[in-house]
Amino acid sequence: MAELAIDIAVRAGEFTLEAAFEAGHGITAIFGQSGAGKSTLLRSVAGLTRPDRARIEYGGRVVEDTQKGIHVPAHRRRVGYVFQDDRLFPHMNVWRNIAYGAARNAARPGQPEFDQIVAMLGIEDLIERMPETLSGGERKRVAIARALMSNPQILLMDEPLASLDHARRARIMPYLERIRSETSIPILYVSHEIEEIARLADTLVIVSQGRVVASGDATALFARSDLGEHLGPGAASVLLRAIFRHYDEEHDMMELDLEGYTVYLLGPGNREDLPRPGTALRLRVDSSDVALSLVPRSDLSVRNQLPMVIEEIIGDGRASVEIRGIVGLQLVKARVTRRTVEDLSLRPGNTVYALIKTLSFERRLVQEHD
Repeated sequence: MAELAIDIAVRAGEFTLEAAFEAGHGITAIFGQSGAGKSTLLRSVAGLTRPDRARIEYGGRVVEDTQKGIHVPAHRRRVGYVFQDDRLFPHMNVWRNIAYGAARNAARPGQPEFDQIVAMLGIEDLIERMPETLSGGERKRVAIARALMSNPQILLMDEPLASLDHARRARIMPYLERIRSETSIPILYVSHEIEEIARLADTLVIVSQGRVVASGDATALFARSDLGEHLGPGAASVLLRAIFRHYDEEHDMMELDLEGYTVYLLGPGNREDLPRPGTALRLRVDSSDVALSLVPRSDLSVRNQLPMVIEEIIGDGRASVEIRGIVGLQLVKARVTRRTVEDLSLRPGNTVYALIKTLSFERRLVQEHD
C-alpha cells in the first residue's frame, strides 16, 4: 500500500515540473542534478509552492487536489521540514530549539516523547549547549530532532547533508537510518549525491529537467543499464541483499548469507551495534572493487569469492568494460579492462568468480515490510 502518492505540475517562468509517483514506507529519495526540480517538488508537498495541478496524499490524508478544490494550508499539513541550512535559533539552547517544534503542535495527540527523539539522534549530551558551540553534524541532528518533535505525518529533507564534509555525512547517515527503522513516518529525501541515495533510499525517484525519468525500488533501478546517464557514477554500484548470520568478535568480522554463499564484512567494533541474527542487510559495492577469476583463488587474501554467471559485457569505447553477471538471483557488476576480457576469454554464459574485498562493502539495515 502506498504511503505517499504525488501527481503534480508546477510552472515557474519557463520551467515546468511534472512529477507523478507512489512510494511505500521508508525513505523515498528524489535524485537529480541542480535545477532538475527537486526542491520545487518538496515545496509543493509542504504547501509552500502552489502547484498548477496536483493531487498529493500521505498518511491517508489528501492535502492537495486541484480537481476537487482541496488545498490544505502549509501550517496545517503536519510536515517536518529539514533544510540544507539547519536554521536553528541562535538565542535558544538545544533543548529550547527542539522544544519549539513541540510547542507548534502542543494540542495534537500522540506527540513523540522528547527523550525518545533525543536518544534516537544521540544528542543527550548537547541539551544545554548553544548552537554556536555545535559542530555541523551536531547542528544537523538538532534540526532533525526539532522537525520530529512537531509530530509530522511526513518528513521532508532538502539536501540535509549538503553543507557537511564526507566524514560528517558518514556519521549522520546511521541516525537517518534509525529514524527510518524506528518510526512510521514516510521520508521524502532530496539529494544530488549518489552515495547518499544508494545507502538510504528504499524508493528512488530520478528527476531530470522537470520530469520523472524513472521511479521504483532503489535496488531495481540501480540494476538497470539504461539509467547510467542519469545515475552518473552511481550506475557503477549494485545493491545486494544478504542475511546476517554470525559475528566473529575476535576479528571483528560479520558473516552473512548471500544467495547461499557466505560473505564477510568488517564488523561494527562491538556487539551492541550488531543487528540480530536473521536481519536483512543491504550491501553496496562499486564495480571497480570487483575483480574476476576463472577459478577460486586460495593464494589471495580476498575472502569473498562468489560464483557468477556472466549475462552481459558492455563496452563504451573506453579501455574498460562492464561485466554484468548473476550471483544466485542478484546482479553483480565488475569493471575490468578489455585486456582482461581477452585474456580470460570472457563471454556471456561463462561462470567466473567475483572477488570482493571485505572492506569494499557498505552496508545498511533493510526494513522488512508486510
